[in-house]
Amino acid sequence: MGDDVNRMKDFFRAALVLVSLSASSMAHTAPFTPSQDSDIVERLPLSATDPSARRLQSLRKQLEARPDDVALRIEIARRYFDLSMAQGDPRYVGYASAAIAPLEKSVARATTAPDGHAGYWQLRGMLQQYSHNFDGALASLNRASLADPQSPEPMAWRAAIHMVQANYGLAQTECDRLKPMVSPLFAAGCTQYVRSSTGELQSAFDTLNVAVTSEPNAPAELLLWELTRLAEMAIRLKRFDAAEAYFQHALKLGVTDQFLLGAYADFLLQQKNPEAVIGLLADWERSDILLVRLALAGKAAGDQRAKDWATALRDRFTDAARRGDRLHEQEAARFELDIENNPKKALTLATNNYKLQKEPRDAEILLRSALAANDAAAAQPALTWLTQSRYEDAHLTELAASLAKQSTVPAGVKP
Repeated sequence: MGDDVNRMKDFFRAALVLVSLSASSMAHTAPFTPSQDSDIVERLPLSATDPSARRLQSLRKQLEARPDDVALRIEIARRYFDLSMAQGDPRYVGYASAAIAPLEKSVARATTAPDGHAGYWQLRGMLQQYSHNFDGALASLNRASLADPQSPEPMAWRAAIHMVQANYGLAQTECDRLKPMVSPLFAAGCTQYVRSSTGELQSAFDTLNVAVTSEPNAPAELLLWELTRLAEMAIRLKRFDAAEAYFQHALKLGVTDQFLLGAYADFLLQQKNPEAVIGLLADWERSDILLVRLALAGKAAGDQRAKDWATALRDRFTDAARRGDRLHEQEAARFELDIENNPKKALTLATNNYKLQKEPRDAEILLRSALAANDAAAAQPALTWLTQSRYEDAHLTELAASLAKQSTVPAGVKP
């Protein structure tokens, strides 16, 4: 049972990380990889009494005594990766990368697949997708499957990557492969997520709702993922009371997850309740994706801290641009459009972002930026996706209609 739960957790992380965190659950700096296990770069925001901190400290001490222990290195790396996904801090990813770096020669270059290699390739794929190296991630996950054909984890992560890239047929193929290996609720979440993105929103929502209702005692991480998806589907169906109920249920599970917080914050902003967003995210300034929501809420509420939040974001995005770091482009585009009032710069960022990621949120910022910049042609990739996928969302449909109207207006004339 323990292994099943851990595998489920990895599927949720895949979906949550890649969907708009979108492989963009980044804080204000890119991951830094220490050169050796004993390097201390910075004290990270974990209390000494935090069980995760105590466990990691214990594991690192064991590693000092057993530096050649492959399984131990992989466990440490995965724990750091989990912390990054929950906390939105990429420095943990740097530590995860450092933990497995010594395995590259002994494992990555091996022609056989002894014990431990599946875990290495799985983790390497997870780290690669974090950096938007989706092709490399898929290759690593394929090697993980070769090393352990019975593990559902690589399939789950491949499904999530295919969803980010709008390759829905490939995502469904992975969901089908997963089905005999995981719980019915896990399998339902995978399949209904794909169906909800391909013209079957109402049916997918109904089916997933029944599946969740029938398993109230499922693992908390699994329920969190399913409830967040149901909330998003309910929003698209304009069932806002239901969406609020799903979000509240997910929050009460006690699982720290910044994707849930981001999705709920967006809903509250849509419902014109910025004060609630500020209360929800008060302690999350370290995460770019949540700080953007804080800045937007602060601006809408007239909060005196809004200027400081915007300044912090401006500095972070400027630093990222200097480094050539493209991991923040979706959030940076939203910042430029909604806070800086710079639609042309927002459009450039949104266009570049959409070349890598084609989730609905990526399409939405591209459509809005193109509309604001009076450049309907730039939105064509997202418009094509919206038509071909049959994705159902009244907001996106309205944006598409506005762009169509704009494109019929003669040049130089404001619509």
